[in-house]
Amino acid sequence: MKTLINNILKTNSSISPLVLRAPIGLVLAAHGAQKLFAWFGGYGLEGTGQYMASLGLNPGYLMALLAGSAEFFGGLALVLGVLTRPAAALTAFTMLIAIFTAHIGNGLFLSNDGYEYALVLLVATLSLLITGGGRFSIDKLIVGNSAKA
Repeated sequence: MKTLINNILKTNSSISPLVLRAPIGLVLAAHGAQKLFAWFGGYGLEGTGQYMASLGLNPGYLMALLAGSAEFFGGLALVLGVLTRPAAALTAFTMLIAIFTAHIGNGLFLSNDGYEYALVLLVATLSLLITGGGRFSIDKLIVGNSAKA
């Protein structure tokens, strides 16, 4: 079991993951807060749930709760660097679903509600899935220097 935990949490001593995970985590958490709490001009669970149901993601309320939770809690985990790889996997999957359900039909560009922004978040979270949290992460504190990526 200890080996499994070390494999999940292992990371290198680079500062690069911090540079990526802090802003990506904040953006994801803010988007999740829009869905969950109607903060920052969001529509909350009811409005987001109706939108998701209109996309065929049913039940819409549950899908809004799942997507909002993945973004909000996954984003917070990325900011802190705790369970970085699982959080990155969860948020990457969420962005993949967003791309193929809400944006792919609109082309690449964000100005047309395209998938470019979700794609950037997907690629950034995939990078964190590969690298882990880096030097300044709770993951690094937990496993120490013994587990190198």
